[in-house]
Amino acid sequence: MEQIIATVREFDGALVVVPEPGGDFPEIAWGDAFFYYAPDGRMPRATQPYGTIVTKDHPEDSASDLDPPGRWRVNVQVGRAALPELLGGPYDLAAADMVLPHPVYGPLGWICVVNPGERTTGTVVRLLREAHEAARARAARRRS
Repeated sequence: MEQIIATVREFDGALVVVPEPGGDFPEIAWGDAFFYYAPDGRMPRATQPYGTIVTKDHPEDSASDLDPPGRWRVNVQVGRAALPELLGGPYDLAAADMVLPHPVYGPLGWICVVNPGERTTGTVVRLLREAHEAARARAARRRS
């Protein structure tokens, strides 16, 4: 997890937000990570992150079984068009080191990987870089 966070921090214009206890974020977000394109270093108010890392089950999102120690999941917005080439099937949404549709946001073009390992870390980093570049392009279109 720390390797992926460190890699995203190196992307030009990346902002990685990792909420901790005592901050402005709700407790459910503590320990998770949110990836934005934000060259000014400020979290965008009207933009969703292009990637996240979650470290626990959420009330509406528990199919990945993230509550046991050592389990976490990276989520990446890849777009609906990219899903067919990335996904096989059928899916065990709790399987580790597999590219899967996001249990909640898959239909909106999000993939996920529980505990990326040897098979998927390179793919996850590539997809995060592509999502970062897509976020940069969207920001440029908004500015012009």
